[in-house]
Amino acid sequence: QLQASGGGSVQAGGSLRLSCTASKSIARMNAMGWFRQAPGTQREWVGTIAYGGITTYAGSVKGRFTISRDNNKNAMYLEMNSLKPEDTAVYYCRLTDNDGTYWGQGTLVTVSS
Repeated sequence: QLQASGGGSVQAGGSLRLSCTASKSIARMNAMGWFRQAPGTQREWVGTIAYGGITTYAGSVKGRFTISRDNNKNAMYLEMNSLKPEDTAVYYCRLTDNDGTYWGQGTLVTVSS
């Protein structure tokens, strides 16, 4: 249902843009969000974009990461700037609508110092 892509390796201070493409319309989603999981840690919330377009972010990424969406492409994006080594993780997207909750398979982001 969800396909995350765009991960890769980047040096600290660099940028990456992740994409999450849905196989169904996202126009009526309740919310879409990004989560991440670093090795040996629990999955943590990164940010959310709600149906009305309002975005919220975890304190650790606020001001550096931006979530957007394109309903015509059934896609959500995560623009990540000023990346830090502690941003290294597998990033997952999630969609919630009236039919349920769906997760993407994850894409790895590695930030080197």
